[in-house]
Amino acid sequence: MGSCCTPDNSCSTGTVEISTATAVADSTSTVYAVSGMTCGHCKTAVTNSVSALDGVISVDVDVAAGLVTVTTGGEPDDAAITAAVDDAGYELTGRA
Repeated sequence: MGSCCTPDNSCSTGTVEISTATAVADSTSTVYAVSGMTCGHCKTAVTNSVSALDGVISVDVDVAAGLVTVTTGGEPDDAAITAAVDDAGYELTGRA
């Protein structure tokens, strides 16, 4: 569970919107289910952690639905994405 959130699930830090618009012919979008995300900081933490991986083109986090869409140049590295989500303090529970 992210430590940034207050008990009422409000965010204690500012939010940063990150968007990447890159068209790549061989890109693959994969949707993952992630538990523990409750606020904008959660979205930023997961986005930053997964975006840092090699081959990741873009990351779209839907906090309310608990979904993370990762667009990669080719097949995604599920183990690396799982580790990145874990490093951010959340749990990737599988592909959605």
